[in-house]
Amino acid sequence: MNSENSGNYEFSAGLGSLQPSLTLGLTQKAKELIGRGEDVLSLCAGEPDYDTPEHIKQAAVQALAEGDTKYTPSSGRPDLRQAIAEKLEQENGIACRAGQVIVSPGAKFSVFAAIAVLCRPGDRVLVPSPYWLSYPEMIRAAGAEPVFVPTLAENDFCATVDCLESCLPERARMLILNTPSNPTGGIYQKRELERIAEFALRHDLMVVADEIYEKLIYEEGSGHISLAALGKDIAARTMTVNGFSKAYSMTGWRLGYQCAPLPVAKRIDALQSHTTSNPTSFAQAGALAALRGPQKSVEGMRLAFKERRDVIYDLLAEIPGVKVHKPGGAFYIFPDISSFGLDSMTFSERLLEEEKLAVVPGFPFGSNDHLRLSYAYGLDTIRRAVERLAAFCAKL
Repeated sequence: MNSENSGNYEFSAGLGSLQPSLTLGLTQKAKELIGRGEDVLSLCAGEPDYDTPEHIKQAAVQALAEGDTKYTPSSGRPDLRQAIAEKLEQENGIACRAGQVIVSPGAKFSVFAAIAVLCRPGDRVLVPSPYWLSYPEMIRAAGAEPVFVPTLAENDFCATVDCLESCLPERARMLILNTPSNPTGGIYQKRELERIAEFALRHDLMVVADEIYEKLIYEEGSGHISLAALGKDIAARTMTVNGFSKAYSMTGWRLGYQCAPLPVAKRIDALQSHTTSNPTSFAQAGALAALRGPQKSVEGMRLAFKERRDVIYDLLAEIPGVKVHKPGGAFYIFPDISSFGLDSMTFSERLLEEEKLAVVPGFPFGSNDHLRLSYAYGLDTIRRAVERLAAFCAKL
């Protein structure tokens, strides 16, 4: 008897309908091919190739040695929540109290929790496109509906208020704002953020501001600006999401956080109390060391990524048929490969098969004309990978 067919597997229309993350799946597939001895290069990973800084690791080791292995409050350790509130106020200009901070098992869960407690069945959520591929799945899991707002490379792949207005649906509940952006590296500038804040207030929208890549900005005079710092009214509608994965190379630690209006924070805390219990105790000790310890490693990684960004952009710009926009932040570049007559899925599959190069197709990010390439790799890997991409393009 086939055990897979022996049960009544009728899944829910929300959480039971989610599809696996394509980026995680492709990264794993590339690792499996490498493990079998194949000469595969990958530009899929959404994580820094640096180790977690030593002082952060040692803080977690010390916490373990001292027996810090029990439950913490569901919203996180009080001292960590206080440190995050101070960070948001001092660095981001967000008026935030510790009670508004909810520490989570990853910024991804923070985004989901905000959507889950605020969106009702039938609500619509504005999502600038291209978008991080998990946003639509999270929105649908909450019973709401994503409404995609097209963006253009010449606008740094950032949504304009005119476009948001033209796409505004009935029952609009929320706007997702990701800056710097995954997958494009686009950065919203202050004037456009001010206009978006006015738009959100005018249309009674809540905003999830995903700022996980805030430390990875490369252009002079183009620093990160938090939406919630633009005034009390927009702060009262904004859930600012961040974490430790990208800035401190702590992806496997699974620690994120958000600052939300107090009534929303209380609901998110209740959700976490019933789903995750609490963020990992000794990992929180590492997070506290990350915030209050030396920041030299963060700047060193930023400068390295800036160099890699410049190299991969110059190399891609030399490939005939490839159109590429220089990203301002994060560690992704989003080249347009539409001139070759292949959709992004077919292009990526053939690229892996014929040239042993794994990249992420743009389709799950909302654009079948693009690829997402990560430059969170060493310069040698980047150069060899783009050589393979150029060889493949030359054959088309």
